[in-house]
Amino acid sequence: MFDTQLIKCEMVEEHIALVTMDAPPVNAQGPQFHAEMMTVMDEISDRDEVRVVVLTGAGKTFSAGADIKSRVGTEPQPGDHWQRSRSARECFHCIMECRKPVIGALNGAALGAGLAVAASCDILVASDKASLGLPEVDVGLLGGGRHTMRLFGHSLTRRMMLTGYRVPGPELYRLGIVEACVAPDQLIETAMGFAREIAGKSPAAIKLAKHALNAIEEMTLRDGYRFEQNMTGELSKTEDSKEAMRAFVEKRAPVFTGR
Repeated sequence: MFDTQLIKCEMVEEHIALVTMDAPPVNAQGPQFHAEMMTVMDEISDRDEVRVVVLTGAGKTFSAGADIKSRVGTEPQPGDHWQRSRSARECFHCIMECRKPVIGALNGAALGAGLAVAASCDILVASDKASLGLPEVDVGLLGGGRHTMRLFGHSLTRRMMLTGYRVPGPELYRLGIVEACVAPDQLIETAMGFAREIAGKSPAAIKLAKHALNAIEEMTLRDGYRFEQNMTGELSKTEDSKEAMRAFVEKRAPVFTGR
């Protein structure tokens, strides 16, 4: 489906794409990783046959974050920091801005930039071997705090950033950070269950719903609700909206076309 090496994409069911980060051994992130993630997510946004994405990691790690080994012993060139930083930012935002919902299936540790990938997903499920953490304090770096704040509260965010504490999968579920915490061999099927439920909804409604959720996240209550009302107005013009109402009245399952 895509000519990429580190970010693999395949259609696993009708309307559901499985995207796998496959950069052995720990899915560390560098410029190629970031570029390929953008390529895959941007193309998925324009593919009508894809309605939902499941994003996971190959091997035992979701993503260990920035590729530290590639930086050791190298002298940074002028402009390197800015280009690397921009590449990372856009990688995370391409997941948030993907027009299709992205379900993060945390198969293992999601650390630093890996946590940012997880926090950029719409829904999270975890293996009981998974964890979220910010190890940057121990490797001479910073970053990830703002993404962590999207998931965790004040004290725990600071504990993670200041000590490198990793929150394990069962605790993520207890805190409501993930929607399920299951055995590793049940992870993808659990994520697929959520994906099937979303894929059965109106593609037009889901697309506008994700757009609205992204837009209102940092708005005031008044501005946010106004934006949602405007999106409702836009949705009501679609054939899917009319079909949903007809099916409700006629007590039958709707047939959606995405238009």
